[in-house]
Amino acid sequence: MIEKAIVKASQLPCFKNPKDIQPLSGGITNVNLCISDGGQRFVVRMGTDIPEHGIMRWNELKLSKAAEAADISPKVHYHEEGVLVLQYIQAKTYDEKAVRKPENLERIIKLIKKTHEYTANFLETPILTFWPFQINRTYIKRLQKNNSIHCSILPQMQQNLEKLETAIGPVQLVVGHNDLLAANILDDGNRLWLIDWEYGGYNSPLFDLAGLASNNSMSKDQELHMLEQYYNHNPEKFWQPYQTMKCVSLMRETLWSMTAEIFSEIDFDYSSYTSKNLKRFENAFDQI
Repeated sequence: MIEKAIVKASQLPCFKNPKDIQPLSGGITNVNLCISDGGQRFVVRMGTDIPEHGIMRWNELKLSKAAEAADISPKVHYHEEGVLVLQYIQAKTYDEKAVRKPENLERIIKLIKKTHEYTANFLETPILTFWPFQINRTYIKRLQKNNSIHCSILPQMQQNLEKLETAIGPVQLVVGHNDLLAANILDDGNRLWLIDWEYGGYNSPLFDLAGLASNNSMSKDQELHMLEQYYNHNPEKFWQPYQTMKCVSLMRETLWSMTAEIFSEIDFDYSSYTSKNLKRFENAFDQI
């Protein structure tokens, strides 16, 4: 897969003299390459639509361009079917420990709030809505249809999902990133960048906040501080709906990984990822 991607990247019409094509680690739904051309460096993301995960590349492109215009994400250099070429940012990729550092977390929350408040202003076409309850229902149905090894626990997850959807109540909609893994946050030493918009779409802001916390093992004190900073208000007001959305986020990450166990051709240990997120979901659900 990597060899074919390198050959294809070297032949893209946006490059005149491509050199030093190297695979980038960390991609679990795409093949990502770094490439030099004309004294500049670029990231080439290769991936087609992934219907089982709701990934539509036209939606990723529209959001990538809007996030670029909002000065949140790197510049889109070129695109064609199955290919997105972005400006390379010389930066440090965060891990979970880096996200939890107070000085970093404060900057990340500012970036998330900017994303929610400004990205929609730069959209030029409609985009998808990322409604996690329906996404989780779809995952469960597909897993059952494909005889997942996890079928025995899916009915209980369906029941839990219904309880969570009833509990969440009315929500505010913003343009969300919806995949706030540490690896999607870059720090160039001066500012932060948000990358990888394949799951982007309208959603509750609580989903991004919950995803940030659950994906990065934040403490309750950190979560309360995050809510207070984001809303500029007593965080207790938002705690219950936030906890509900945190469970939904963890369920989605678990079901996503179960689905990837069946369909993905990427070399990644999805089984361990499923186990980790299932435990996180169960712990979070027990606390609400």
